[in-house]
Amino acid sequence: MANFHPLAVKHVSQLTPSSVAITFFIPSELSETFTFLPGQYITIKKEVKGKEFRRAYSISSTPNAESFTIGVKKVGKEGFSDYANSKIAVGDVLEVMPPEGRFTYATANKPENIVAFAAGSGITPILSIAKSVLSANTKNTFVLVYGNKSLKEAMFYTDLVKLELEYTNRFFVYFTNSQTREDNSLFGRIDTSTVNYVLKNKHKDIDFDAFYLCGPEAMIRNVEATLAENEISKDKIHFELFTSTEIKDELPVSADGTTQLTVTVDDEEFSLEIDKSTIVLDALIKEDIDAPYSCQGGVCSSCIAKVTEGKVEMVKNQILTDGEIEDGYILACQAHATTPTLKIDFDDV
Repeated sequence: MANFHPLAVKHVSQLTPSSVAITFFIPSELSETFTFLPGQYITIKKEVKGKEFRRAYSISSTPNAESFTIGVKKVGKEGFSDYANSKIAVGDVLEVMPPEGRFTYATANKPENIVAFAAGSGITPILSIAKSVLSANTKNTFVLVYGNKSLKEAMFYTDLVKLELEYTNRFFVYFTNSQTREDNSLFGRIDTSTVNYVLKNKHKDIDFDAFYLCGPEAMIRNVEATLAENEISKDKIHFELFTSTEIKDELPVSADGTTQLTVTVDDEEFSLEIDKSTIVLDALIKEDIDAPYSCQGGVCSSCIAKVTEGKVEMVKNQILTDGEIEDGYILACQAHATTPTLKIDFDDV
């Protein structure tokens, strides 16, 4: 299930003082394995100073059979992002899991108008989506609102400016900075006034087909609420949260007793007894069971599994729909048992 493949680094470039773009070469025998949709992410496994890290990074490039690019922003010290920003070089080989994720764009058979709101490293999947939208149809338009502390901290700034020049009158970007006042930029965070400024002032005559949001949860919830006030239907809104994956959140779980856990991974079955208060994925990692995972924060879809017996509660869920939950699907990184026995299957997803 957690199938990693060795990929060589083809190119590394500095995006901002605290972020880099890393391009991986895809060998011909893995071209099908690493086929991806705009907006998807990959997971990297790397041991740094004796500790294994698994980190999810969105792909910023458009689908390509020979390579793909990710953006890595430095978060904290001595983690993978610090390693990526200071030591990764061309020719290095990293273990990479094939692309996955549901925050995607699929081309339509008609012209489309798309708007996106991104903050910080949330621009990474949005850039892939924007490029794909613009190249899919000569009548497509894409409006982007991109928030940072300053333009100096704006990842892929040069790429966005180039898109403006290449797709004049079809690509519109509004940089907004929370700590600096700069020419040709808005001031402040992405909030209700920013959303309304773009929708009701700058592009009031456009009927948008879809809205893509990527960034901190507070920003996404604010934008969602503002779109609802503007009578935008939920089915048009797509979002992806990102978190500081270098620091795992403390998950408050209260449950007494133990459960007998049975797990199926790659056609192998494992059994262990765990406290009901223990997060399922944490228990598997402790026992060196190679279940798939990445963010460990409930914002990616790597650790989805299906409950075949018993019940769980999830601390947080930003991924699964109500229908999927009813069908028994869970996020293992957020789930703890509530029954004396629990069986989950990572293969049946």
